[in-house]
Amino acid sequence: MELKSILIWIVIGLLAGWIASLVVGGGGLIRNVIVGLIGAVVGGFLVRYFDIPVNLGSDFVNQVVVAAVGAVVVVLVARLLA
Repeated sequence: MELKSILIWIVIGLLAGWIASLVVGGGGLIRNVIVGLIGAVVGGFLVRYFDIPVNLGSDFVNQVVVAAVGAVVVVLVARLLA
């Protein structure tokens, strides 16, 4: 994986984690990135599994939205299990 791809994933994770923290409660920078990156995987799985079309006009925006939804799901499931 090249550096540019890694940086893009970190930015997507940061944005998704920040959005999730606005929806379900706060966290720090590192937590937001981690939750956002895990949320990207979970959101991607959910979108593919349920065959949900996501077309908001930009691939970057699509990825951030999917990751944010996944991050919210991750936080809510973690809170249920804790």
